[in-house]
Amino acid sequence: MTTVLAAAPALPLHTAGPYVAAAYIVFVAVILIYVAIMARRLSRIQRELRELERELHVDEELKAPVRQSERHGQSERHGQTERHGERAQERIA
Repeated sequence: MTTVLAAAPALPLHTAGPYVAAAYIVFVAVILIYVAIMARRLSRIQRELRELERELHVDEELKAPVRQSERHGQSERHGQTERHGERAQERIA
């Protein structure tokens, strides 16, 4: 393999120019595709994070009346925990 590479002549500068330009174009295209993929992933993760924060706020609002009822000796927390677990299972599926 090394003998083949050693025997291959180098291209003269006036004929190598288009190949070098093509290599740079391919390199820049690959970098742009990578950045586009990362931007899509970032936007999807940010959207999922907003949804989770929204669900967290809804869950906190649902638990607020439960905390008040616990003070009066009534506990509904177990039922809400089961519903939260069901929502988590739905998200996974």
